[in-house]
Amino acid sequence: QGQLVESGGGLVEAGGSLRLSCTASRSIASINIMSWHRQAPGKQREFVALITSIGVTNYVGSVKGRFTISRDNPKNTVYLQMNSLTPEDTAVYYCSGGQLGWGQGTQVTVSS
Repeated sequence: QGQLVESGGGLVEAGGSLRLSCTASRSIASINIMSWHRQAPGKQREFVALITSIGVTNYVGSVKGRFTISRDNPKNTVYLQMNSLTPEDTAVYYCSGGQLGWGQGTQVTVSS
């Protein structure tokens, strides 16, 4: 079993919102960088967002202003709030962080 499990994906219309969750089987408090990546069919895995242990965030330009990454260390969970979704956001979304590795991913499909 992996140490990270993503959830919250699904099918939404363009302009809609989803909140993805990534829950770890161990503490994330000591993991400096937790991040989200995504992979669309036929494309390389792409960085989406990261958050440091003190709450500093960074985003790929295409999602800036639409997506928000956050973390709840006591719950061992990282979130990705996605608003104003477009079909270009369609991908499998993966969570990662340090030695925890990668989750199995959750599918996000945005229809037009």
